[in-house]
Amino acid sequence: MTSDQIIIYTILGIMILFYVRKQLLMRSLNNYSGTEAKQQVKAGSVLLDVRTAGERKSSSIPTSIHIPVHELSSRLKELEKHRGKEIICYCASGSRSVSAALKLKKAGFTVGNLKGGIGSWNFSNL
Repeated sequence: MTSDQIIIYTILGIMILFYVRKQLLMRSLNNYSGTEAKQQVKAGSVLLDVRTAGERKSSSIPTSIHIPVHELSSRLKELEKHRGKEIICYCASGSRSVSAALKLKKAGFTVGNLKGGIGSWNFSNL
């Protein structure tokens, strides 16, 4: 095996480990369908949109809070007033929201994730 092959296999191995780790951590979250998330919001949960400002301009879930995932660490104080409630994160597909939810969980918040992102939210009967 050449040194180039070793480097490629090492990089692939690391990528696989990170993917598996994220999947295992994701199991520790409450992952909600759109219907389930609506029920949770009616019960007092808060929605957090972690998409970019441009994405939010095209569509958003009414009453959701907007903090892009890349700003979350520096803006955690804005969520302190919701610490006693579950914060359900959402993005376009459900990937960035998992990262955001895990970050919030590590900071001591109760969190959930909207599986499938904003597309799984049914906008009728809000």
